[in-house]
Amino acid sequence: MKKILSFICACSMVFAVTACGSQGSVPDPGTTAPTTVPAFSQETGKEVQQTEPLQSVSGENASVMEETGKEEGSDILVAYFSATGTTKTLAGYISEVTGGDLYEIVPEILYSSEDLNYSDNNSRSTKEQNDEGARPVISGSVEDMDQYETIFLGYPIWWGEAPRIIDTFMESYDFSGKTIVPFCTSGGSGIGSSARNLHDLAASDVTWLDGERLSSDISHEEMVSWIDGLSLDGIVR
Repeated sequence: MKKILSFICACSMVFAVTACGSQGSVPDPGTTAPTTVPAFSQETGKEVQQTEPLQSVSGENASVMEETGKEEGSDILVAYFSATGTTKTLAGYISEVTGGDLYEIVPEILYSSEDLNYSDNNSRSTKEQNDEGARPVISGSVEDMDQYETIFLGYPIWWGEAPRIIDTFMESYDFSGKTIVPFCTSGGSGIGSSARNLHDLAASDVTWLDGERLSSDISHEEMVSWIDGLSLDGIVR
């Protein structure tokens, strides 16, 4: 009888230990926890939060995870302002070639067709371009500018210069130690003095590369050739 009671007690202890273990805080190794990843919306120009499953990493990315606690991201940003969509399209091409993140510089008050009427001396854009101190407000901001080492900066040419909202962008961040590559679109005018004037707004230790006017019908091969010619670090294809 004593042997039977001992056996029953032993079984009860095993069951209790098993039950406690199944209710503990140790996560199931076969499941993945969601992680919030920053992304940029091309439609709004604002950062959006999207949830993706946490995936395993190996090799170089694994060492980055151990040192920083997060997966390695892009160190290239393609920031652009586009009023009619031309610059936006080219910025997308640059992002594809370089693997850089896209950020659209969106004005808090959007430009209407009347605002962009350069034949009207009283239009909003004309008044802004004639006022060197004009700084249109930007809706949203780059979430973590510090992570980017190279910034492609795109804009249309308005009255021979970059739109004043690009001045706002340049004065909103510290670009110390970064490399900036300006590019522009226009109906025919070159980049002119626009890039030089923007350079004056940047930190003294910024690396400022020569600007380039890109044609709206530039081919993929021509885009790749231009970017390759910049000899930038971190672009791997």
